[in-house]
Amino acid sequence: MAGSLLRKGVDQLKSKEFRDYLMSTHFWGPVANWGIPIAAIADTRKPAEIISGKMTIALCFYSAIFMRFAIKVQPRNLLLFACHLTNETAQIIQGCRLINYEYLGGKELQAVKEPDT
Repeated sequence: MAGSLLRKGVDQLKSKEFRDYLMSTHFWGPVANWGIPIAAIADTRKPAEIISGKMTIALCFYSAIFMRFAIKVQPRNLLLFACHLTNETAQIIQGCRLINYEYLGGKELQAVKEPDT
């Protein structure tokens, strides 16, 4: 049974439809777009003081719009949807970090931890 399932998977990878998909913008557009959420995830390790609130909001709107687009376009582009869902999540996390830093006492807490020398 496992051999049959493996054979079906290999046949699918060799199919003309799959090759056509790999050579389409339906595939390469989202692949190129993955740089945005990867950078956002990497930025969660950086200090909250460098977060741009305007850019975070802009990227939240951008990803929300393109998530909707990815579902509405025919055929549905689930790879693009996953990319923008990941970016939306990362941007919301960044937004929460910014709110915590600017408005909920994070800046003052950091000043207490790192006194000026």
